[in-house]
Amino acid sequence: MTLTLVSCNQKPSLQTYFVEKSEAKDFVTLDLGTGFIKADKLKLTPEENSAMESMQKLNVLIFKSNNTNAAEYDTEKDKVKKLLKTDNYEELMKVNTSQGGMSVSTKGKGEHIEEFVLFLNRQDTGFGVIRVLGKDMTPQNVLTMVNLLQKSDLDTGQLKPLMGIMKQK
Repeated sequence: MTLTLVSCNQKPSLQTYFVEKSEAKDFVTLDLGTGFIKADKLKLTPEENSAMESMQKLNVLIFKSNNTNAAEYDTEKDKVKKLLKTDNYEELMKVNTSQGGMSVSTKGKGEHIEEFVLFLNRQDTGFGVIRVLGKDMTPQNVLTMVNLLQKSDLDTGQLKPLMGIMKQK
């Protein structure tokens, strides 16, 4: 009975949203371990090693918009925005344009960041939420990971579903 009460009282979270939408129409999810960065072929600096060790995985959720689901796009986009405001995320940056927007948020404090979230949206293609999960990540770790992504030989086979879904119409 306690388990039932606890599960009923669980507030909505970005994690539960990912789980709920993993099988939903117009959504694609992708979970990646750090192995998609072929770091074994690189000579990593101590900072790069530290960044790799702090990151555990990436979760990606994409909603692909089309001519028939514009209302659903707006509803789902608003749900994600609300979750980012109410689920203990701190917004670090936000950019809005006439075509869409982007935000970067974190969960955790200082040198103990558990999660970075990149939220991108564009009316004509859809939106994407990228969660970088780790342990004791720092903003510098994330910047280092971005640099590693640029210079590594990525295993792009794992990313093909993501690339296909976000192509311009």
